[in-house]
Amino acid sequence: MKKSVIGSFVMAALLALTSCGAKETNEIKIGGIFPLSGAVAVYGVECKNGIDLAIEEINAAGGINGKNVVLISEDDEGNPDKTVNAYQKLTSKDGAKIIIGSLTSGCTQAITNRAQAQKVVQIAPAATAPAITDAGDYIFRACFIDPFQGRVGGKFSAETLNAKTAAILYDTGNDYSVGLTENFEAAFTQAGGKIVAKEAYTTNDKDFNAQLTKIKSANPDVVYLPDYYNVVALIAKQLRAQGIEAPIVGADGWDGILGNSSAEVLNGFYSNHYATDSTDPAVQAFVKKFNDKYNKDPNSFAALGYDSVYILKDAIIKAGSDDATAVKEALKATNGDYVTGHLTFDEKRNPIKSAVMLEIVKDDDGTLKTVYKTTVNP
Repeated sequence: MKKSVIGSFVMAALLALTSCGAKETNEIKIGGIFPLSGAVAVYGVECKNGIDLAIEEINAAGGINGKNVVLISEDDEGNPDKTVNAYQKLTSKDGAKIIIGSLTSGCTQAITNRAQAQKVVQIAPAATAPAITDAGDYIFRACFIDPFQGRVGGKFSAETLNAKTAAILYDTGNDYSVGLTENFEAAFTQAGGKIVAKEAYTTNDKDFNAQLTKIKSANPDVVYLPDYYNVVALIAKQLRAQGIEAPIVGADGWDGILGNSSAEVLNGFYSNHYATDSTDPAVQAFVKKFNDKYNKDPNSFAALGYDSVYILKDAIIKAGSDDATAVKEALKATNGDYVTGHLTFDEKRNPIKSAVMLEIVKDDDGTLKTVYKTTVNP
């Protein structure tokens, strides 16, 4: 009697495990790591919104290779240590072998070596520091890299704004800011321009007036501000208060600035991954679907998150499997059109794609908005 009961329990346990295994094979688990709270939460929230929309569409159309896509997301608060904790939870507890994230370069790079060593495919939607993909061939990104962005800013300032002189104000403790600065300076001087002031600050500084006083005395034609939107909003306010009326130029870290600033960012331009007012039918369809779901326009982080899912979808279909190694090999051969443009990968698994320049203007109702200014090709 006792043996029979024990045998029944064993059989039930085996059936339960078999049932669980069958359920798992009918799902494609994707781990997501985003700053859903903290100083750059707008990046993470919008990126996750774009990812959720893509997954909703894909599952409604039958999934990928007949499997439903499931996102398991974690909040790293923009903190690299918490990114590591999120990664460990997703890979060890949840069994994710494909990770989207994180958003900022520092957080993303905190897990690239782990992902490579454990053969986990990692696709970074918006981490633009060049070293991100150095960890190895399981690491990809959906965005262009800082050297390209910096060159775009320098070329745009010289050729489109016709600036002859430029000032730069940057964060010495932020690799994103430093990388953009170096490449802006190289491109601007190569185009015949001259850097007349180059001032620095450190992360978490709030008062930039001393540096701006020096910039004002140099009287530049343009001021380059390579940092994230929350810092740029502070700088722009102090810059305009000092009477500096020159155009200000930046990069994709500015995305989110419209809701965190006012008229001080007018006459501002920044490089980005796509323009919501593009006439491209794919962009128009995405903007409409996002607006219908979230009642707002999608920023570039939403578009990059959305594209990350579809890039993975195409690779999984091509591979005929969601096995990480097979997906990695298929990703290398990516050659397709997405919301943020036509994309292929170079030998370092960095996208070869165009950038757009956006201008900040005032809408008819007095609110700020961005409009497409020009496209800069690789």
